[in-house]
Amino acid sequence: MDSHGIDNLAHDRKPGMLHSGIYEGLVRHRRILPKPHEFTYQVFMMYLDLAELQQVFELSPLWSADSPALARFRRSDFLGPEDQPLDEAVRDLVMRETGERPLGPIRLLSNLRYFGFLINPISCYYCFDQQEQLRYIVAEVTSTPWRERVHYVIPCDSSHQSHRFAKRMHVSPFMPMDMTYHWRSRTPRRSLSIHLQNWRNGKEAFNATVALRRVEISSSSLRDSLLRYPFMTLKVVSAIYWQALKLFFKRMPLFRHSELISNKH
Repeated sequence: MDSHGIDNLAHDRKPGMLHSGIYEGLVRHRRILPKPHEFTYQVFMMYLDLAELQQVFELSPLWSADSPALARFRRSDFLGPEDQPLDEAVRDLVMRETGERPLGPIRLLSNLRYFGFLINPISCYYCFDQQEQLRYIVAEVTSTPWRERVHYVIPCDSSHQSHRFAKRMHVSPFMPMDMTYHWRSRTPRRSLSIHLQNWRNGKEAFNATVALRRVEISSSSLRDSLLRYPFMTLKVVSAIYWQALKLFFKRMPLFRHSELISNKH
């Protein structure tokens, strides 16, 4: 993170304010090849400092980290063994992948379990050092149709991140495996953005953009998020399958999961 980014972060934060927040905005999916197709939907996502979970969920009886509730953070929904603290599981993963163990805060951008259900295509773990500089992002990607999961560790050296890496998991029946991801993002502050491009044979085939603005966490903002988006899980899964049906009727090429997995092995 550059010094300008650090100054902005310090300037924005009032004494006693939580690092955790609610981010609201838009997700856009844009297919370019072999045929154009695009859709956008509104979402909110939780940005949770994993050291603040108790403080956050004490603000509202509708939210919980340790018992059933309308909105729930459930440890088993995320990476690592259920009996290991999530922040330590993230640090262990980064250590295995890079040889460096982040020692600062771990902050999670994710959907939670709403009304008992979870659809969470991507979770991002922002790994800071002890000087609050972002060192790594762990992108935890879950395939909605097959409930498989993979993790990508993305190195960061500024307030704007850019990285390229090979696709390692079949995510959509309308996309092949032989693709490269081009990742761009900005460190979460008053706004948050992620832009992911899928490239194949030297051409951009697809991109997805997340553009969100921060809402400070309070009892009222937690309540209002559930009122504005009462069926977040249903909304996300409906969008995924409705758009898949549209792609099918557009006669997009299909890539069968079983065949791709057998070829991979």
